[in-house]
Amino acid sequence: MRFIDQHAAHQSGGRRWGVESICAQLAELGAPIAPSTYHAHRAARPSRAQVRDEQLCVEVARVHAENYGVYGARKVWAQLNREGIPVARCTVERLMRAQGLAGARRGRRIRTTLPGEHARAGDLVSRRFDPPAPDQLWVADFTYVPTWSGMVYVAFVIDAYSRRILGWRAATSMRTELVLDALEHAVWTRAQQGRPDLDGLIMHTDAGSQYTSIAHTERLALAGAAPSVGTVGDAYDNALAESTIGLFKTELIKPRGPWRTVEQVEIATLEYVDWFNHRRLHSAAGDIPPAELEAAHYRQRAPQPEPQRSSQ
Repeated sequence: MRFIDQHAAHQSGGRRWGVESICAQLAELGAPIAPSTYHAHRAARPSRAQVRDEQLCVEVARVHAENYGVYGARKVWAQLNREGIPVARCTVERLMRAQGLAGARRGRRIRTTLPGEHARAGDLVSRRFDPPAPDQLWVADFTYVPTWSGMVYVAFVIDAYSRRILGWRAATSMRTELVLDALEHAVWTRAQQGRPDLDGLIMHTDAGSQYTSIAHTERLALAGAAPSVGTVGDAYDNALAESTIGLFKTELIKPRGPWRTVEQVEIATLEYVDWFNHRRLHSAAGDIPPAELEAAHYRQRAPQPEPQRSSQ
């Protein structure tokens, strides 16, 4: 069929090759096909299922591309349904396989926790990372990004309720200022949202020297937060922060490298955090973005207006 399509309109020596003559030549060459078979094939229309698959392939590829190319079939399926495009998860899996699309897979994380010499706080969390509301538990950690101009370190502060990244900072050293700036960013974020009161907040970190420093402890006290420190080098005691950093490395750093400068890492992290907070579907948040989960929480807590009594 493709051969006839390619040669039916071709002219050679002023002569146009017709379907019948091409079929006759093919028959002589041992590939017989009737002209009626060719015309029936051309006249046949694709089935509704084929048309639907073609339409969905475009949407599946779009959702995958718009989300850093990191969504697997489950999240692509969830996002399509959020957009009002009903589709079965098995259909998304099949179409993604056909297009060679797949979700990101995590690798191993190298240990960056170096125990400090300062006295450290106790563990107030005990691996319970499921607070009932925002600003009851924050977790923090930092990671490294190799660049052509040297190592860059990126620190994060995350709300355990919504998994929202509240603060972050990129720097070329992993001194205390790195984690202090990320903490200041988180405090500023909540203040901008009209929630400056952080009394009762627990800030959970690992036992790294940056987090057990006097400067970091004093800043937490000023914000009204209590420090909590897990075991040295134990990922499970700060699992939520480890998980968020794992996503950051898997979804942004590894697939989009090599990285050149700290400025390039900063710009990319800024864009990633905005996507992570406001558009990325998070399974721990019920497959909605973290900012949307927080907004829903505060809508439910808002006082409902009392019904007006009709005057008689």
